Amino acid sequence: MPDPVMPDRVTINEVGPRDGLQSQSRILPVAERLQLIRALEAAGISRIEAGSFVSPKAVPAMANTDLLLESLDRQGPANYSFLIPNMKGYELARDAGAESVTMVVYASETMARRNARMGMEDAERAAWKIIDLARADGIEVIVIVAVSFGCPFEGAVDSAIVNNIAARFVEAGIHRLVLADTIGAADPAQVGALLASLAGDHGPGVFGCHFHDTRAMALANVYAALQAGIRWFDSSIGGLGGCPFAPGASGNVATEDVVVMLQQMGMKTGIDAARLLEASDLATELTGTAPGGRVRNWLRGQLNS
Repeated sequence: MPDPVMPDRVTINEVGPRDGLQSQSRILPVAERLQLIRALEAAGISRIEAGSFVSPKAVPAMANTDLLLESLDRQGPANYSFLIPNMKGYELARDAGAESVTMVVYASETMARRNARMGMEDAERAAWKIIDLARADGIEVIVIVAVSFGCPFEGAVDSAIVNNIAARFVEAGIHRLVLADTIGAADPAQVGALLASLAGDHGPGVFGCHFHDTRAMALANVYAALQAGIRWFDSSIGGLGGCPFAPGASGNVATEDVVVMLQQMGMKTGIDAARLLEASDLATELTGTAPGGRVRNWLRGQLNS
């Protein structure tokens, strides 16, 4: 079960090393991926989505994730999770020693078929098989509900679909259920209404959110979810990323933007802003494409003054 919600404590789940890098034109070798992860750890980030066990033909940027996992400091303060697409991915992650895996279910039929080559119900059945096996293996499972707010193929998503999915997984005792705004279609009113409903039915502690900044509303959406009691947010250093299988999915909300907003609101993240800026600069240096958060220049000026 998730940790109890602390009113002023927010967990940042850094997804840059996986979601951020998977769609970059420059493929980073394992040594550079580790360099980025270590910079994020040095900033105080305690949850990191470090890679994925997917076919390197489908996602070349995630090749050799098993070698990356071997090099991680599993005795340190950070917890690492790895995306898995199916049972084979789970078995590879388990055999490599992963202690936490992330998997995806879908709130639209078309997205499920385009991304997983199976329908929504089949994808969910596959997820349940992995969840049962992971429980026996002592591995934590994080479930992401893709296109929770809007689908690139079907448009707006009925909140009742997301509510029904959430009820099934929460009642089964899933560790974390993350609602993903995969293409950045959500608005704060929509986010607030859905998360308030879910938190009212199940409590806020099990939920997290994953926002993209496609329409410049990611921070507003973080705030709306925060007001509904959510205390877990995915973000990506330097604003890296975007799903390569979802048309219109631009960059994730930048970690530095989320952290600075939360800290100015008096929330505790355990993250050092100066070291986070160093990690953001490194992401840009390594990829050549990370735009950096909108707060980056301001933050640099504050730290240099």
